[in-house]
Amino acid sequence: MPMSGSVEYKDASPEVRAVFDDIMATRQTDWINNFWKALARDPLTLKRTWEAIKQIMAPGALDALTKEMIYVAVSVTNQCGYCIASHTAAARKKGMSEAMFAELMAVVGMANETNRLAAGYQVEIDEQFK
Repeated sequence: MPMSGSVEYKDASPEVRAVFDDIMATRQTDWINNFWKALARDPLTLKRTWEAIKQIMAPGALDALTKEMIYVAVSVTNQCGYCIASHTAAARKKGMSEAMFAELMAVVGMANETNRLAAGYQVEIDEQFK
């Protein structure tokens, strides 16, 4: 059950509206998604999280599609349905095909399986990997 108290733009404080405006300008959209509306209940967390997202997801050594696909992979592993939906949509918008998504899910599933096996068997790390 979702927590109540999402902050709509029309009800937002000037501080929250400033962050919402930056989100819309940066993402070239005319709406604020539910994640940001929920965080807006705590304006400091909203601002800190938005600033961090902008910095991390900005162009860098990794291209935007790769970053979104990594975000999907971590979200699947952490079982965050909201982040899976949001970042899958963003990855598709940046060019992720169905074949890429399927391959990504195969890698995520295999990595999670082998991670659990290595952890369960408490496999010692090979010296060559250090």
